[in-house]
Amino acid sequence: MIVRSRRACTTNRDSHTLRRKRLFSIAFATCGIAVCIPVLRGQTQTPMPARPRAAVTRKAPARPKLVVLLVVDQMRGDYVDKFLPQWTGGLRRLVDEGAWFRDAAYPYAATETCVGHATISTGALPASHGMVANAWWDRESQKLVTCTADPNAKNSGYAGISAKGGDSAWRMEVPAFAEELKFQTNGATRVVTFSLKARAAITMAGHKADAVTWADGGGWVTSSVYGAMPFVEQYAKAHPIKDDYGKTWTRSLPDGSYWYDEKTVGTVPPEGWDPTFPHPLRGKAGCNEPDAAFYEQWASSPFADSYLTRFAETAIDSLGLGQGGGTDFLGVSYSSVDYVGHEFGPRSWEIQDILVRLDKDLADLFAHLDKKVGRGNYVVALSADHGVVPVPEDMQKTGADAGVLHLAELQERIEKALEPFSFGKPATARINGSDVYFAPDVYEKLKHDDKAMRAVTVAALAQPGVAEVYRAEQIQNRPATQSPTRSAMANSYFPGRSGDLFIVPKPYWLLDGTPAGKTRSYGTGHGVPYNYDQHVPVLFMGFGVHHGEYLEPVTPADIAPTLASLCGITLATRDGHILAQALAK
Repeated sequence: MIVRSRRACTTNRDSHTLRRKRLFSIAFATCGIAVCIPVLRGQTQTPMPARPRAAVTRKAPARPKLVVLLVVDQMRGDYVDKFLPQWTGGLRRLVDEGAWFRDAAYPYAATETCVGHATISTGALPASHGMVANAWWDRESQKLVTCTADPNAKNSGYAGISAKGGDSAWRMEVPAFAEELKFQTNGATRVVTFSLKARAAITMAGHKADAVTWADGGGWVTSSVYGAMPFVEQYAKAHPIKDDYGKTWTRSLPDGSYWYDEKTVGTVPPEGWDPTFPHPLRGKAGCNEPDAAFYEQWASSPFADSYLTRFAETAIDSLGLGQGGGTDFLGVSYSSVDYVGHEFGPRSWEIQDILVRLDKDLADLFAHLDKKVGRGNYVVALSADHGVVPVPEDMQKTGADAGVLHLAELQERIEKALEPFSFGKPATARINGSDVYFAPDVYEKLKHDDKAMRAVTVAALAQPGVAEVYRAEQIQNRPATQSPTRSAMANSYFPGRSGDLFIVPKPYWLLDGTPAGKTRSYGTGHGVPYNYDQHVPVLFMGFGVHHGEYLEPVTPADIAPTLASLCGITLATRDGHILAQALAK
């Protein structure tokens, strides 16, 4: 028998009683609630006022104060890899602080100045923006027209310089980034561009701008479409180009620092210069004052780059660029590298030296921007409009298949091939670069005459240096293709402006349009769908840019969409894309 203690029994009884009381209390409370609910439902309820939510204040996304677009005419992409160790200034800073896209190349064949600048400024390819060359054959007027020639515009010179003709961007079929920036910010943006070339300054700015200035006739010129600016007039008067008369371009690097040979085979220096350093700016021999030869020498020297840099700094100060309420735009195209490249080639001391000096000029420009706009308040994009092929005679020394494709000879071959088919003479109106333009109605007949078309093609392929021939209908509308060459030709094609036939030279063969019987007036050129013409630098630095080296393939058409993203605007048409990987998160 189990005997329990009194204390244990009492404790158990008390616990049982406590549980009963708790159950009763819960039941009573439940009933009470149930009784109250019908009463509450019968009353008109006044809802409790909602607690006010905290106001959410969103700041407008930050924007750069100034967009600076720099184009170095004819700067091959491999120049950065080769010469970077010798740079200590602005070019070096772009690499050390900015985003460097090492695999940037144009995806089209028409690698020329007007085409490249229009592609950079619009974010579109020539098949979209319509600037297919520096000049093309106008079928209506039956003459060659430049890409910026405008019959309704009138050029005017600064500081008493006379100007001829009229230029604008009216042939460019889509707006430039700069004009979209101005339009979409209620006009708060100031757009200013400088270059030695009209086709560079104009295409960077677009159809409307505040100041578009280029060199011509020994001075500075603008167009009635853009109007004159007082600060340009003042600077042109105070600092005429002729002040550089008598200076000498000497080597800036020590002995043993230059690549290649001192004298490049096949060079064609400006009149009054020898093929080797030093290069005096004194015009023709025996001339004691600035003449046409002096101005050609000046444009082919680093002194022209320095002048453009000081011009840009003056614009920053005079207009307060980057110091107002909106985002301003400054575009500078440095043309001298192009002139030097044409004359001395990419394997020359002159190319290496002028880039060292440009590196110093850009250091001065960036220091000026740091002081006036503020480090981190501006964004810089630098690229080139095209590259260049080595001088053919220089390339032949390596044993490569290189040479000169004489377009005058090609035209004669085509004419002879059509003689048996009763086409009028001349059957060809013009060969301009890669484009063959036939006389009116000739090409329409050729398209329906297989034998005649075959004869033309065979004749063209028989010309030394010709690799391929394309017809317009083979590349129009950008057909899907596995051929990089055909795709590049298609990206360059614009109906009504491009040719009827297209000649693709062999690699390292220079297209030469010199008339028969005359010596070519330049060392080398560009304008074909090979990597030495297509591969260019693409660098960003400053506001919103994440530092690094990027190896994915990009094109200069990506520059405008990327700048548009930083500035919060939309481009009308674009073939490029935003380089988001280089933008700070």
